[in-house]
Amino acid sequence: MANPNHEHIRYHLALSLAPKVGPGVFKAIVAYAGSPKAFFEIPKAKAAKIPKVGSKLLEIRKSADELLKKADDLIDQAEKKNFQILNSSHPHFPQRLKTQEDHPVLLFYKGKSNLIFDRTVGIVGTRSATSYGKTATKKIVEDLAIYQPAIISGLAYGIDIEAHRAALHAGLPTIAVMGSPIDQIYPAVHRKTAEQLQETGAILSEYAPGTKMMPGNFPARNRIIAGLSDALIVVEAAAKGGALITAEIAFSYDKDVFAVPGNLQSTFSEGCNHLIKKMKASIYTGPNDIAEALFWSKPGEEETQKPKLDLSDREAGEKAILTLLQENGESEIDQISYATDIPLGLLSSKLLSLEFEGIVKSLPGKSLNYWFSQKKRRYFVLSFRISLG
Repeated sequence: MANPNHEHIRYHLALSLAPKVGPGVFKAIVAYAGSPKAFFEIPKAKAAKIPKVGSKLLEIRKSADELLKKADDLIDQAEKKNFQILNSSHPHFPQRLKTQEDHPVLLFYKGKSNLIFDRTVGIVGTRSATSYGKTATKKIVEDLAIYQPAIISGLAYGIDIEAHRAALHAGLPTIAVMGSPIDQIYPAVHRKTAEQLQETGAILSEYAPGTKMMPGNFPARNRIIAGLSDALIVVEAAAKGGALITAEIAFSYDKDVFAVPGNLQSTFSEGCNHLIKKMKASIYTGPNDIAEALFWSKPGEEETQKPKLDLSDREAGEKAILTLLQENGESEIDQISYATDIPLGLLSSKLLSLEFEGIVKSLPGKSLNYWFSQKKRRYFVLSFRISLG
């Protein structure tokens, strides 16, 4: 293996290919063992104590040679067929996904993009798009083109494929997040578009090439669409369906969610109108809605600045915490404690108090990040992540 990263990737691949090891179990194993490779090497008695794993999954270790052989075959296949395999420590693994607790442990992608974009917009909707929905999708992408975002969607029939094609027409990169492996374009009739978008974007999947497509793959991939999108626009959606699942996930991720309002008599406007009614989405009326929410500026304009959080009425400890987060963006909680001279116990208490106010939000991980929440529109949210391990 010429690539020095292969040895690192092969153990990730081997563990992810094991039966009954989904993202949750994978992360539990790595959190306990330290790495996928270490799991295969630690004593059996210690491995049996791993939370969510137990003795029944120790069969994984018995088939280690077989799993590693499959991993090596996939790495060779990636070189021959020119696709990439990324784990979360790879520099091209999207930072946007790392902030989500349920992010995939591996990504398989093919294309000339490295998945790192300054701006992204997800566009989703019904597979049974009406002429209104198709026209609206084209118009949305055309209007957003001045801001040069990457367009994220799912390559499905209807609104998804219209979003990809509109992006290609507008000269924007577009990412197709698939519920099938990247060697199985689904639906097959979209193969030509999938090939075209790889010139400036990519096709992307968390499922290894050669694995069987399962119905549950498609709802699961919606979390990746939501995670990759700075803002999500639902163009048309029935009362139930994948687009609403994606919107709900994006809302839970504190993403800016927008919905295109539609005819009250149209079945495919029910979902959008419901999101607006329940205040889980803002009404999309034009590109300025996205630009204002995400503080985007047009080329040549001065960069829009986020207003500072008013700290004048805060007590000294809270002011120190919030000032540091606004200035640094991301810090580990022990670094916050060191920089502010606040003991960890007291710091946790203060963060919890700020969380109750809606100024900070607890997320998985261990870093603290300054960001803007669509749920608290026109307010700033400081999010912190504390590892429970």
